Amino acid sequence: MARIIETVDVDVPVSTAYNQWTQFETFPEFLSFVQSITQLDDTHNHWRVKIGTVEREFDAEITEQHADERVAWRSTGGEDHAGVVTFHKLSDTETRVTVQLDWEPQGFVEHVGDALGIDDRSVKKDLKNFKTFIESRGAETGAWRGDVQA
Repeated sequence: MARIIETVDVDVPVSTAYNQWTQFETFPEFLSFVQSITQLDDTHNHWRVKIGTVEREFDAEITEQHADERVAWRSTGGEDHAGVVTFHKLSDTETRVTVQLDWEPQGFVEHVGDALGIDDRSVKKDLKNFKTFIESRGAETGAWRGDVQA
């Protein structure tokens, strides 16, 4: 199982960073590997991703969600993929966002990408894209403040 852990500090309040992260359908605007996410209901969504030449589709379930703290998910069928994003208040106007992704690389291309650290660099770049996206807006595009217990 491959694992990536990356962190970025963003110059917005914790609620703004968290609220934006609950807007899954906007992920393609800052996550380069995500082609689309369709929100099916409060805890289920459908992902289309492309990493290099490899395209994948999978459904995911939000397994835990607590406002201004964390969002965790796992794939439901097909892909072996899970992750968690945590939000840490550094000050009234600054937040640390930490992403952990766990997945099982499949095929030659994904194993090579994992071995070369390409995926780690991609996630780091995408977190910088998130930082640029949310700081340039100064406000979230929407919010879902519901709670999902583990």
